[in-house]
Amino acid sequence: MDADLQKKITEALRDPKNLGEMADADSIGTVGNSDCGEMLRMWVKFKEQNGRKVIDRATFQSFGCETAIAVASLATELIRGKTAEEALALKTEELAGELGPLPPMKIHCAQLVEGALRSALDPANTTQSAPAAVAPAPVAVGVKTSGNLVDSLNPQPKPGGVKLVFLDPKKPGN
Repeated sequence: MDADLQKKITEALRDPKNLGEMADADSIGTVGNSDCGEMLRMWVKFKEQNGRKVIDRATFQSFGCETAIAVASLATELIRGKTAEEALALKTEELAGELGPLPPMKIHCAQLVEGALRSALDPANTTQSAPAAVAPAPVAVGVKTSGNLVDSLNPQPKPGGVKLVFLDPKKPGN
């Protein structure tokens, strides 16, 4: 990885933004990547602004590398004030924000964040909705549960629990 990118990632990690659970979130999205074992959960809270429903706040938890954490931190700042449609229109490389273009071996980190965002912003996904639906993300699925990321990894089934479906990375379109 180039030294400039590593410096930007290190700076983002010194003071990660929006890290942690959000108790009053309107929706939650969780993704995992079977290739690298990373998982990320994103919480989103909306507000009414000028007659539009916009993202007021987004937070995240990550079991992932420092690049995924840096991208998630930047992305949660980037989507603030956007509608769900505007946030979903952002390209994977845009979510990396000031980090700039990621090397090929790190693009999956931004895809992980994009998958969590898509899962959280799925119109059917709210903290009150029915559980488990597949999100149209390149790396994972949506999860409609509350609790923290560690709870979602617990092998014990829970009522309305977590359903992870790992996509085949060799299949076109994934």
